[in-house]
Amino acid sequence: MTINLRYTAMSDVGLIRKSNQDAGYASANLLVLADGMGGAAGGDIASSVVVAHLAEIDDVHQAEDLVPLLVSTLEEAHEDLIARAEEKAELAGLGTTCIAILRASNKLGMVHVGDSRAYLLRDNKLTQITRDHTLVQYLLDKGEITAEEAENHPKRNVIMRNIGDTPEPIELDESVREAVPGDRWLLASDGLFGVVSNESISQTLTEHEDLDECARELIDLALAAGAPDNVTVVLADVVDDDRTPDAKPVIVGSAAVDAGRPTRAGRSAAGSLARLRRRPEAEAEDSDVERAPGRWARLAAIVALVLLFGGGATGAYAWSQTQYYVAPAAGNIGIYKGVPANLGPITLSQLYERSDVTIGDLNQIARDRLEEPITRGSLEEARQVVDDLAKQEKPADPPATPADTSTPTGPAVFPSTNPSPSSSTTPSPSATSSGSPQPADDSDGTSKPGRAGGGS
Repeated sequence: MTINLRYTAMSDVGLIRKSNQDAGYASANLLVLADGMGGAAGGDIASSVVVAHLAEIDDVHQAEDLVPLLVSTLEEAHEDLIARAEEKAELAGLGTTCIAILRASNKLGMVHVGDSRAYLLRDNKLTQITRDHTLVQYLLDKGEITAEEAENHPKRNVIMRNIGDTPEPIELDESVREAVPGDRWLLASDGLFGVVSNESISQTLTEHEDLDECARELIDLALAAGAPDNVTVVLADVVDDDRTPDAKPVIVGSAAVDAGRPTRAGRSAAGSLARLRRRPEAEAEDSDVERAPGRWARLAAIVALVLLFGGGATGAYAWSQTQYYVAPAAGNIGIYKGVPANLGPITLSQLYERSDVTIGDLNQIARDRLEEPITRGSLEEARQVVDDLAKQEKPADPPATPADTSTPTGPAVFPSTNPSPSSSTTPSPSATSSGSPQPADDSDGTSKPGRAGGGS
C-alpha cells in the first residue's frame, strides 16, 4: 500500500481586518497553519517566518525523525523571532500559533501550540485532535467553568502558549499518528471555528469530495457569518495511490511568496526567505507591513527577492502575472491581473476586467475593505471576491413622506401600519465536541506564557 496526500489551502482576510496575519502551507509531505498576533507590526511577520522555516524541511524523512525535526525547526524559528524583536523595538510582542504535520509514508508527526486547530474526519465523524492552549480551556479542564460559560467568557481569547519573542522555551504538544486512507484532515484558524459551528464544518467536509470546493465553502461560511478575523484552512486527504503526488505546494496568507514554484528543502523560495528575512533591507519593509503604502512596498521587495533568487526578471514577472487582485476601477469594482506594485519602471499589474458593481452602492464594511487591494491567486478567486462584495449593498433610504399641509375637516384617519420586518439573527458559535470554547475576535494583543494577552 502506497500512502499519499492530496491537499489544498485557502485564506481570506475576512470582512473586518485590513491585513492577513494567518499563513498556510500544504504539500504532499507537510501541512502547516500559523495564526500571527502582535498588532500592526508583527503578526504577519511571525506567522510567515514560522512557515518559511518549516518549508525548509518539506522533504522525505524517516518516521522516527518527524517530531524531533518539527521541534528543532520551530525552536530555530523561535530564535529568529527573538532576534527580530531585539533588533526592532516595534516588533516586541509578536507571536504566532502553529500546527504542523510532517508525513513519512503512513506516519504523521504533529506539533501544536496555541488555539488554531486540527480536525480529523474519519468514517464521517469529525474529531478535534488538538486542544486549545487558552485560559478558558484551562478553566474548563479544572472544572471551574462549564462549556456554556466558556462560550461567552470575557477571557476566551487569551492564549497561554505561542511561539513569540520571549526567551522561555516553547511548549509544544507532540504526537505521532497513523495516516489511514479515507481520512480527511483540516487545519483551521479561529477565523473559521470561531464563527462556524462544528456541525456545519462536519457537514461541509462530508458533502464536498473535491478539496478546493470544500475549502471555498468553508471560507464562504465564515464570510457569511461576518468573518471578523482572518480565515485560513488547510485540507488534506489520505489516499492509497502510487501516482506521483503534486510537486507544487500551496502557500497562502502572509507566507504566500512565489507560491507557484516547488518548495523542497532549502532550495525553495520560502526556504530562501527564511534565511534572508534577517537582511536589513528586508527587515525595513517588514516593519511597515500594515501601514499604507508600506504594505505594497513590502510586496515590491518580495518580488525583488524573487528576481534575485528565483531565476531572473523573466521568471519573476511571469509569476506576477499569475496573480490577481480586486480594487476600485473608475467607481466600480475591478479585477487586476498582476500584483499591486511597481518595480522601478516595471508595472506589475493592469486592469483585467471591470465589473458592473458600483462601489457607492456597497455598505460601509465593503467599501472599507476596498481601501486596500484584495489579492488572490487565481481569476476565479478574484471573481468570487467581487461576487461576495456585490452582495453587501448598503440599506436603501426610506421613501420620503410628503407633509400634509391641508386643514383636516373631520376626525383624523390613520393608515394601518405595515408589519415590522423580522430581525435577522446571527448564528452564535457552538462549542466543539470536546467542550472547548470558541475564540473571539482579538484586540491584536500579544499572548505569551506569564503575560497573557489577546488571541489572534
